[in-house]
Amino acid sequence: MTDKAIADYAVIGDTCTTALIARDGSLDWLCWPRHDGPAVFLALLDSERGGACRLVLDGLTEITRRYLPNTNILETTFVTATGRAVLTDFMPLHRHESVPEEGPDGQAQAQVVRRLACRSGRVSGRWRLRPSFDYARAPTEATTEGETCIRFRGGGDTIRAVCAVPLALRDEEAEGAFALGAGERADLVIAHGEKHGVDGEGLPGAVDDSLADTRAYWEEWSGRCTYEGPYRETVLRSALTLKLLTHGPSGGIVAAATAGLPEAVPGNRNYDYRYVWMRDASFTVTAFVNLGYQREAAEFLRFLREADTSRGRDLHLMYALDGAVPEEEFLDHLRGWRGIGPVGIGNAAADQEQYDIYGEFLVALHGYLEAVEYDPPVKVNDHLPEALGHLTDHILRARHAADHGLWEMRTEKRQSVHTKAMLWVGLDRAVQIARADPKHRLASPDTIAGWERAAAEIRAEYHARGWNAAPGAYTMAYESDDLDAAVLRTVLFGAFDPHDPRVAKTLERVGEELGAGDLIYRYRMDDGLEGDEATFTACSFWRVGCLALAGRNDEATALFERLLSRGNDLGLFAEEIDAETGEQRGNVPQGFTHMAVINHAVRLAAADRETPTDEPDCRAEADAVPA
Repeated sequence: MTDKAIADYAVIGDTCTTALIARDGSLDWLCWPRHDGPAVFLALLDSERGGACRLVLDGLTEITRRYLPNTNILETTFVTATGRAVLTDFMPLHRHESVPEEGPDGQAQAQVVRRLACRSGRVSGRWRLRPSFDYARAPTEATTEGETCIRFRGGGDTIRAVCAVPLALRDEEAEGAFALGAGERADLVIAHGEKHGVDGEGLPGAVDDSLADTRAYWEEWSGRCTYEGPYRETVLRSALTLKLLTHGPSGGIVAAATAGLPEAVPGNRNYDYRYVWMRDASFTVTAFVNLGYQREAAEFLRFLREADTSRGRDLHLMYALDGAVPEEEFLDHLRGWRGIGPVGIGNAAADQEQYDIYGEFLVALHGYLEAVEYDPPVKVNDHLPEALGHLTDHILRARHAADHGLWEMRTEKRQSVHTKAMLWVGLDRAVQIARADPKHRLASPDTIAGWERAAAEIRAEYHARGWNAAPGAYTMAYESDDLDAAVLRTVLFGAFDPHDPRVAKTLERVGEELGAGDLIYRYRMDDGLEGDEATFTACSFWRVGCLALAGRNDEATALFERLLSRGNDLGLFAEEIDAETGEQRGNVPQGFTHMAVINHAVRLAAADRETPTDEPDCRAEADAVPA
């Protein structure tokens, strides 16, 4: 079986975990009970060993798909030689009667619901379901429970499949054949855990009720988006995607839904992104805040409050949703997507030193406090002076230190220009936060003045030592010739003046040396890993922002619209794009990319109004394809 393109996948979820569903209706990735749990369906990474829930239709000729408007409910239409059927996929997420102050804003049901209805003519085919527990490392035990239900157990886990048509068990795979006329259905519900759940007889009514409640949840959530500018549907789709990467029980936000999808083909850059990176999560929070979703920001602060009881003194680069980030290990029994291994889970970057995270978090905190007009919940406000002190102390201690930098290269530490610039940004935002309190309860005037002096010194240093006359650009590190697209990002925060001739020259040199048409590589240097990685999509959007800040709005808008066309048919982006083939690369959907989509849509809207906006301040039916 040929592995599907990464762009073939759509994502659904319930703010506890996500599932990836291919264009042909195959559910190929699902981790339960949460984003970073062990995969029970992983044909995404090994189409033979990895389990899947497949829909096989006879005489298939055409497929179209879309999300129901303002939701994360996927609707796929299949045309066959004899009829037309519609598959509606969702993970039930029901509304609370009253949303609590903290915790999940909906009731996840730990289910995947697959509602298959014949709309015209006749449609025949079969469901085929086979889980593979614990990343296909644990054996599976399957037992029938009546004509329409099969329970699967393995690796200490359980899932239960209930179907509207009889299910037969063949070699640990459930199969349900159907022949449907117009108006008839063959629904399938996959539930996690030991609880009994709905039976086959009551399935259609339960599915309809759950669909209505889930649709109401997502429509209500989408209705709270305050952005009304250009590209609103694009912005909302990215916001809905980011919401899927949240974890309601903890308040955490994972970087992506998947693990092990390659950044280089061929290569060994196959990482696990199902953890909470301070950097990624902080900017997702800021994007949420500026679209009117303050609760999501408050929930992330809750996650940090509970994960880091030191209140910023021992802030980490990354966190698991519960407990420590697992040590990196490789699943050598899995072939990997298109045979590119090894498949990695856990993440060794958790032990790296990346000092820009203090600036990143202060940017997010500043945006949140502004959004709530410096009147946060008591649990945030009570610890704010202590947290602000710890974060700024980190910056002052780290200002002269080398680190591993934004890109987490597994090489020796360097004096990263991006890190130094973000340390300046962090102090700048700390000053703004502290000065917002005229009673000086967050920091004394002398302390604030000390932050301002240090910020000025840091800024002067990276302007002087970050410039390299040989390449004619601000480079990756002090005394380095290596170009780095991360420098573009610092411009968006005001760490460099976008009208400075040296910044203009840097933008030009990055385009020449790191560019591939509209796309941008992070860097082009030996990083100690195998293979040449693809272009990094967020970097391409950063160039949009730099152009807009420099007053080149027409160029920025045209580039932005061309980049949007690089997403898949549903508007989803992975981490990277192969410059030669245009294919998506890396884990998907990638929060960092969708945050960039949101921020630069709003940036362009602000530029049209001639209103300045700082990164990441953003307040402010599919075509048919051959089957």
